[in-house]
Amino acid sequence: MSKHVAVLVGSLREGSFNRKLACEMARLAPDGLEFSFVRTGELPLYNPDLDEGTPPEAWTAFRRAVGRADAVMFVTPEYNRSVPANLKNALDVGSRPIGNSVWDGKPTAVVSGSMGAIAGFGANHHLRQTLVALNAAPMQQPEAYIGAIHTLFDEQGTLKNADTKAFLASFMAAFATWIGKLT
Repeated sequence: MSKHVAVLVGSLREGSFNRKLACEMARLAPDGLEFSFVRTGELPLYNPDLDEGTPPEAWTAFRRAVGRADAVMFVTPEYNRSVPANLKNALDVGSRPIGNSVWDGKPTAVVSGSMGAIAGFGANHHLRQTLVALNAAPMQQPEAYIGAIHTLFDEQGTLKNADTKAFLASFMAAFATWIGKLT
């Protein structure tokens, strides 16, 4: 039976390296995983007042998309040693209303990619910390920090580095195993 993975990309930029990375990871995944990309840029900022009565349709659609997924994969750049604002907002929107969090018990994987040498380490760990607080289940190993991301793709957006491709394939195999253990 196939498992559905929602993919959240932290970068909103057209032509994002992290979006390319997420697409490549979905292609490298073992059979049995299906992926859908869930957009976060259109979500109104979380405000508890908006959850009174009828919440914004964008929130409802987001909660439904993530809620029906068996697992979630986050692929994100690092902004100022943390996650981009749209991704933090998505975490907040999905965690509410209290008692109805879409993250609760959900297997997750975190991948960070940046042009710098520390490869989004701060964002990766900040995101993991938030996921633990939300009672999601981030995969511990292997960890994925992809540095010099801007050098890894050809003009068509295809990953050209064989070592990175092999690592990402093994990461996705481990994530499939993690999902299988928890669902």
